[in-house]
Amino acid sequence: MSEISGAPATAPAAATAAAGATALDKTSGAGGPGKTSNTAALKRRRRRTALVGWSFILPNLLGFAALTLVPVVATLLLSFTDWNSYNTPQWIGFDNFRRMWDNDNFWTALSNTSWYAAGHIPLTMAASLGLAVLLNQKLRGVAFFRTAFFFPYITSLVAVAVVWNMLFNPDAGPVNQLLKAVGMAHPPGWTTDTDWALPAVIITSVWRDMGYYMVLYLAGLQAIPAELYEAARVDGAGAWKRFWHVTVPSLRPTTFFVLVMLTVSSFKVFDLVQVMTEGGPGRSTLVLSQLIFREGITQGRFGYSSAISLVLFVIVLIITVTQFRFQRRNER
Repeated sequence: MSEISGAPATAPAAATAAAGATALDKTSGAGGPGKTSNTAALKRRRRRTALVGWSFILPNLLGFAALTLVPVVATLLLSFTDWNSYNTPQWIGFDNFRRMWDNDNFWTALSNTSWYAAGHIPLTMAASLGLAVLLNQKLRGVAFFRTAFFFPYITSLVAVAVVWNMLFNPDAGPVNQLLKAVGMAHPPGWTTDTDWALPAVIITSVWRDMGYYMVLYLAGLQAIPAELYEAARVDGAGAWKRFWHVTVPSLRPTTFFVLVMLTVSSFKVFDLVQVMTEGGPGRSTLVLSQLIFREGITQGRFGYSSAISLVLFVIVLIITVTQFRFQRRNER
């Protein structure tokens, strides 16, 4: 009886299993092409996204290649040639570099550039940080003072140089008039004095640049969590300790960025010196960028000026790479 009664039950079960297998085969068969079409659509979407991205970045890449990469490569090649833009470049090997090594103008320009950087970088960093701390307070009219200190940076550099030349006039300039008023009988000659011309240029450049770097420091200050200052106050730290132990460490990334930017701008300074002193009196303010301009544009010695440009590039590159390595070591 059990066998007879179990037979009808087994048949439907087998039929159900067979139907399930058939449905599974149909489902898998239908899923194969669908999965393939989805993969193709995903690839097309990725391709469109990549094309959109390249359409945005390609103009920048072309501009970089045309305005930066090609001139750098051309400078590298020309530095080993004798070329005055009229004749065919003649390959002379390292003669330009040997000539540079024996040229007093090169060493004078390198020394002046180094002294300029040694004065411009720390003074600008200190002035901009001090202004940022002062103008980070909630005071009436603070927006006006922020704008006033930033305004010189967007002013024409030629106008800045002309104005400061008037201020530094040894006979009738307001600076010397003020120094005489406070008791200095013989104030400096500034741009007419070989000892004071470079400091005059440094003072002018600090006055112009500190507003821009003040804005960078302000952004860094406003990103510091207020809880850090509150915790320092609870621990009994005064304003000076809060500055050294909270503000300065928190501004380390901003300070590093400012340092790199100032280093690059200091070593390639040209227009301010050219307008204020033209490298004089004598050679007291002659910098490397001016020497490159004189040798290349004025004298037509493009191969020699390219060699000086290459040396300047290597100097800035070495200093910048050293700064990055020092920063990474401190972060560890």
